[in-house]
Amino acid sequence: MWFTCKIKYDKVSEEGLMKKESETYMVDALSFTEAEERFIAEMEPFMSGEFEVTDIKKTKVAELLESEDTQADKWYKANVALITLDEKTAKEKKQNCPMFVQATDFKDAMNRLYQFMASTLGDYTLTSLAETPIMDVYHVNSSEKNENA
Repeated sequence: MWFTCKIKYDKVSEEGLMKKESETYMVDALSFTEAEERFIAEMEPFMSGEFEVTDIKKTKVAELLESEDTQADKWYKANVALITLDEKTAKEKKQNCPMFVQATDFKDAMNRLYQFMASTLGDYTLTSLAETPIMDVYHVNSSEKNENA
């Protein structure tokens, strides 16, 4: 499961003033408690002062398309409707699949999404694509998975 976590902390601005900063991240975890614990563990090394986890929400993710490109520093949420045919009623059904795409810009996100969907056998429609405030994504490390198994 994926969780969207928000953190608020004090940051020194370019003018030398302290200001509150808020950032959003995604964390792979099994529960809200584990998500908060893992998120704090990931963030602590980067925080010099006090910080607060202000929000944790379960986030539906059908696919996570990460990029090897170091310039791809933005995350986009795409809503893709997979189109299937109901055999009983002979009507089209749409199943919404939220996908997150790491890309450099909107055009790159769209290209990466279409490239990924090219291998799909069924029909689909891209219903929306928008930039998110997500700064980074934290996966469960494979060593942690083995310890918890």
